[in-house]
Amino acid sequence: MAKDRRSDYRLFQNNSETTMRDTRPALVTMRILGLETTCDETAAAVVSCDGEGRGHILANEVLSQIAEHAAYGGVVPEIAARAHVESLDLLVARALARAGLDLSDMDGIAAAAGPGLIGGVIVGLTAAKALALVAGKPFIAVNHLEGHALTARLTDSVAFPYLLLLASGGHTQLVCVRGVGDYIRLGTTIDDAIGEAFDKTAKMLGLPYPGGPEVEKEALRGDPERFNLPRPMLRRDVPDFSLSGLKTAVRLEAERIAPLSATDVADLCASFQAAVVDVIVDRSRVALRAFHAAAGNPTALVVAGGVAANQMIRAALQRFAAEAGLRLVTPPPALCTDNAAMIAWAGLERLRLDLTDDLTAPARARWPLDSMRA
Repeated sequence: MAKDRRSDYRLFQNNSETTMRDTRPALVTMRILGLETTCDETAAAVVSCDGEGRGHILANEVLSQIAEHAAYGGVVPEIAARAHVESLDLLVARALARAGLDLSDMDGIAAAAGPGLIGGVIVGLTAAKALALVAGKPFIAVNHLEGHALTARLTDSVAFPYLLLLASGGHTQLVCVRGVGDYIRLGTTIDDAIGEAFDKTAKMLGLPYPGGPEVEKEALRGDPERFNLPRPMLRRDVPDFSLSGLKTAVRLEAERIAPLSATDVADLCASFQAAVVDVIVDRSRVALRAFHAAAGNPTALVVAGGVAANQMIRAALQRFAAEAGLRLVTPPPALCTDNAAMIAWAGLERLRLDLTDDLTAPARARWPLDSMRA
């Protein structure tokens, strides 16, 4: 059973409180190998933490499977799992070589144990368990969502507690992040995730896979006011999302004016993206009120997940954060999409708390982030 020194860890992490600085536990330099295979990226990374608590990415190898899935317009689980099997060993060797380290130099081995496509999750989880067993190192089963949630602490040393917007192809959540393993879900989507809505809109309009970046590119040259699309859940008291109605509205407009010209596609993308931005800002505003009730004042607004790479969404949230007196933290685009550096860092954060796992840790297709609370 994992040990839990979360109260000691909070003492260290609240480093803005000067009265606690002299009593925080000493940090030890650590290095973690992390594996990520939950969807259509195979990834391995080595991340370290220095004596001052700063994170460093020593290697971050990612092999995308976009080409394998493009013909199908989406991820095919069986193809994804097979591709993970074929490439993971090579990526682990490459990550260690790039870091200039051996497996014996690691302080622990971490892998994303879910949520995700179960076949892919099993590949990475099994590989990490084998490496940990052979090397005699601690094993850490990481929640993929926790990897996203904690990335801002790797890149920007954000202190707890903070408000997180986690938006990707499979997940849309507003979360109060109070500590490692301590999450309160304030709001979520009741149907489509934001990234999923982008991808499905792209597919409806005949844009290439993956669709999110294509919609953003088309929107840059479109008129966001041409189509009066709905803003679902606007001004609701609970910060939940609903995107299916907006997606349907795009389809109905496209059918009404078919066949679509290049200008029509660009205007539909711009109008769709503008509606999504309005919804995100409104839902974040409601979530901030809920955060105050649950945990006081956040240290920052953090945006993570693949959707965080969207520049219009970033700009709108920057304006919202400034109005709210908050610092906006958005990790670099390469760390917003699925990667192993975030898994290694989450593993390191947990290892520093002695939160390790045994080799019976299961692969999980579903694993709610807020279910991890002690």
